[in-house]
This record gives sequence, structure tokens and C-alpha cells, in this order.
Amino acid sequence: MATSMAAALAASIASAPSAHTAQAAAQPTYEPIPASMSKVIDIEAKIPLTCVQLDGLVVSKIVKHASSAPSFALGYLIGIDLDGVLEISNCFALPNVSDDDDTSSKSIAQYQKGMLAALKEVEPGDGIIVGFYQSNTLGAFYKQSLLDLQSIHRERLRHGGVVVVHDFTQASRGNAAFRAFRLTKQFHAEYRSGKFTTQSLMKNQLTFSSILEEIPVRVRTNPLLGAFLSTLTTPSSTTPASSFSPAAPSAALAPTFSSLDLAPQHMTSNLSNVLDALDEFKAEEGSLAYQMRNIVRDRNRANEHLLRRKEENALRVSQGLAPLPEEDIARLFKIQPEPSRLKSMLLLGQIDAYSQSLGSAASEGYVKMYSANAGNASA
Repeated sequence: MATSMAAALAASIASAPSAHTAQAAAQPTYEPIPASMSKVIDIEAKIPLTCVQLDGLVVSKIVKHASSAPSFALGYLIGIDLDGVLEISNCFALPNVSDDDDTSSKSIAQYQKGMLAALKEVEPGDGIIVGFYQSNTLGAFYKQSLLDLQSIHRERLRHGGVVVVHDFTQASRGNAAFRAFRLTKQFHAEYRSGKFTTQSLMKNQLTFSSILEEIPVRVRTNPLLGAFLSTLTTPSSTTPASSFSPAAPSAALAPTFSSLDLAPQHMTSNLSNVLDALDEFKAEEGSLAYQMRNIVRDRNRANEHLLRRKEENALRVSQGLAPLPEEDIARLFKIQPEPSRLKSMLLLGQIDAYSQSLGSAASEGYVKMYSANAGNASA
């Protein structure tokens, strides 16, 4: 690493122009930013984000990718931030490759460059990569892969990078569930140190709710898109003579009655996910307790050995003998460090997300059942 850095510095120095040539060259001039645009153009990303604005095209792309992906959808978000609003104008999906293969990162990098070049040819000045989008099931997005992805790109992307989470189980019920998050500075500092011990969590007051910071999301639709959707839902008054059909539908899109289902199928899977997450959390807590007992036992043995050696040295000094050297405790007793509690925090976040989704679905089902019973009673 140091050799490559020195070589790069040497190359830059060797290719640098001489002092006389530098003085003779014309100095570039920069026009100042107008006062009316100084608060809008945020070059150093000092204006805090207040909202994430998704274009209708982005919403449709994410929903389509999430519905067709075999496991979960992952992709890049392209946009620009203006006056505290992160405007997401486009996105593209990432291919599903294995994480263990070294060629996967190279293929993803090449795919990313190709997609950015293609998008710039279609829409010049469309924006830069500002974050990622990811699909999840029943609102459970607290995953190690998400934290790793956000932590790696936090220093590279503007405003630390934003991840837009889409719950495709909500989309199947007719609710476009989109939420935007980014890592908090407090958690990112602790994540870089890699010490999620009990004392550090208590000192920094870290819980699963303080891992991510939620940013409000709004959707901006194009007037042309709204006009097109209105043609799909509005019955057509005239039909061409060549396409005459005696059983022509009254609208381009057939109505759906899935929202009136009194027994949704995802309720069972949601409850099963809650129970599985609780079992996994219980197993993780049992493993942490076993490791902590071993650590306490090794520490007690090391302290007892050190105490005996001090007493023996005190006795030898009183007898006029040279004290025995005190061996390194870490060499004699390999005391393991305290295990990380990050997985426990993520499991608690999963349980909380599953519980909130289950509570929302149960309350919605309760209202439907009440309305159905009230209708039967009045009939």
C-alpha cells in the first residue's frame, strides 16, 4: 500500500510542469455562484436532508424489480440534492451474483459503469449515485448486509448515502410502502470500531432504533403519467368498429377485490416470522451467555494466578531471594474478548418490524371483520 502510494506521488511529481511553465500558463477563472442560488446549490453537502423525493418512474421500477426478483431486489438510486430535498430521478437494478466470488465485484463495477454511461447518453445531467434501494418482507430490513453496504459507501456518497426500503408484501395488498433511511453518525462511529460490547452500548445509548435515521419520503408523479393512469381506470366511451366485441370490458384495468379479503394469507407467515425471530434471538442470547461465562471463568483463573505469584514474590523478597518474573497473563490464559452484541440488536429490530407489520395487518383485518358483521346485522 505504501509502495503504491509512493509510486503515485512520484508519478505525479514527475509529470508536474515546471515553475516557469506554470506561471506562463493561463490561470483558470471561476464565476461565483449567484446569491439567489447559493442556498440551493449545496456543493459541500452542508444543507441537511429533510425529504427524499421519488419520481413515479423510480417507484414503478422498484416495484417491478421487487415483484420479479427471486429473493430480494437491490439497485442504485440516481438523483441530486437541491435545497435539502434528495430528488431521485432514476434507478437501475444490480445483477444477482455470489458475494464469495472475486469476479463478482469486478462484474458489478463494470455493469455499474456501463449503466451510468447508458443513462447519461439517454438523459444527460440526470444525476449521480446517491444511494441504494432494497426490497424486504413484512418490513424486516435490519440485516447485516444492509449495514455493511451503507457503512462502506457512507464516506463516498453525498449525505452518507440513502437506502430506500420497499416492502413488496404491502404492495401486494395495494399499499406502496417506501421508507428511506441512512446510518446515524453515532452508530457509524461504533460500527467502524467494531466493539459492540455491553459497556459501549450503554455508554453510547445504542439500541436497534438508533441504528438508522428515517427520512420522510414523498412521490412526485408526472402529469403525463397521471393522464395515462386515468385512461386505464376510466371507461372508454367510444370503441373502434374494427375492434367491436360484444363482451368489451368497461375499463382497461379490471377491478381487484383483494383489499376486501377478510383472511389475508400473509398473516400466517407474519406470525411464523415473529416466532422464528424470537427463537433465533433466544438462541443468540444463550450463546452470548455461554461465552460470557467462559470469559469470566478465564479472568478469575488469571487473577488467581497473578495473586499467587505476587504472594510468592513477596515471600521470596522477604527471604532475600530474587522475585520470579510475572509472566504475561494474556500468553498463559488466552482470554477471549467480549462477544459483539450487534446480531442481538439486529434480531430485536427484526422482531420489532415483524410485530409492527403484524399489528397493522391485524388492526386492518379487525376493522374489516367489524364492518362485515355490522353489515350482516343491519341486513
